[in-house]
Amino acid sequence: MAKIEQYRQFVQSLLTKYADNTSNSDVEVQLIFDTERDHYQWMSVGWRQLDRIYRCIIHFDIKDGKIWIQQNLTEVDLAEELVLMGVPTEDIVPGLIAPYKRQYTGFSVA
Repeated sequence: MAKIEQYRQFVQSLLTKYADNTSNSDVEVQLIFDTERDHYQWMSVGWRQLDRIYRCIIHFDIKDGKIWIQQNLTEVDLAEELVLMGVPTEDIVPGLIAPYKRQYTGFSVA
């Protein structure tokens, strides 16, 4: 269970780090940390003039002892960030990549 707690801290830290570097008074940054079901998201919510903004920027899940990257609308390589934090590549699933292509990523297929 210690591994899962550490992974929770890693994803929360990454989300906080990158969300804190954004600033727009019209669009609210929402960090969502569901530690019971292990869903973690950075959302942007608000208005930009007449356009509604409601977008999930980054989404992680922790399933079966692995960190799943479900969404990444940034230029940051989240998988490499996790590796630098000490997460083994076999515990990182690029969920935003089609299952048949994951074998070519160097990370877990599931």
